[in-house]
Amino acid sequence: MPILREDKDLREALTACRTICVVGISPDPYKPSYFVSDVLQSRGFKLFLVNPNYAGRTILGEKVYASLDDVPEEIDIIDVFRRPSAVPALAEEAMKKGFKVFWMQPGTESPETIVKLDREGYGVVAGRCAKIESGRLL
Repeated sequence: MPILREDKDLREALTACRTICVVGISPDPYKPSYFVSDVLQSRGFKLFLVNPNYAGRTILGEKVYASLDDVPEEIDIIDVFRRPSAVPALAEEAMKKGFKVFWMQPGTESPETIVKLDREGYGVVAGRCAKIESGRLL
């Protein structure tokens, strides 16, 4: 699966998606990771939330996990809310866990990670907001 840029590819990825793992979730309702997750959840996506700082807590009614490895189910989309410098290590962890699409929200893009995941055959979305794209395309 290539870098997803076209509307038809984004729509296909979102339509095929049942589970989204939000990495970098915050309990602050004014943070993008929170309000984007809230909207995705309201659109019927099953969320898994990851942030080691809040592991064991509940955000948006969902348990927060310390790492991707702790997520008990298969992941369709990994939705990234981390600094670009943290994204390469996250991608390595994600490849060990398994996923279909690695979605880097605006401001989280890591060019080297985009190239690596594309080369490894993973779907990649960079610089697009999952909340906006799901609202626009679904």
